[in-house]
Amino acid sequence: MNTKFNFEKTEIDGLIKVTPFNAEDVRGKFTKDYSKEVFEANGISHNLAEVFYTTSHKGVIRALHFQRVKQQPKLVRCICGHVWDVVVDLRKDSPTFKKWLAFDLTGENNVEVLVPAGCAHGYLVLEHSVVSYKCAEKFYGEYDDGIMWNDPDIGVEWPLDKIGGEKNLILAEKDKNLQSFAQLMRNYDKF
Repeated sequence: MNTKFNFEKTEIDGLIKVTPFNAEDVRGKFTKDYSKEVFEANGISHNLAEVFYTTSHKGVIRALHFQRVKQQPKLVRCICGHVWDVVVDLRKDSPTFKKWLAFDLTGENNVEVLVPAGCAHGYLVLEHSVVSYKCAEKFYGEYDDGIMWNDPDIGVEWPLDKIGGEKNLILAEKDKNLQSFAQLMRNYDKF
């Protein structure tokens, strides 16, 4: 079975659901999840600055992160496992400001998400997973920021039932101490 690249726009401007090129035969599967040429032919500019991977246990929430300066557009794909991926539009001038969308990313479905600058990104790990980030800007620790995973103003409806409830959440200290959306808005003009 072979599939070609497919780019599906979402209601959040610049947030694109991508089905990469896949070819399967008796040996297994070949996946090409990025091609500068193919992306540009489809009107998408995404120049790679760095690529990294996360390995996470079931129950981990990697909260709603972004960079205040030198924002980091990223192409995110679950290489193996299963994550429930969330993107929140933080661009004040956007008609979808504060809106969130979620995507089921698995090692089987190969779906990836192109997260534009100005959006926060996070995910809940539904089974042990490896996630790839192909970023169009480098990571700068001094600009790293985020919003707490359960912020009431954003209201992400995390499928906690799929990990056996909130008692099974695994949060890094960094994610336990993130600001609320209201705190972010008070400081918004500082970045």
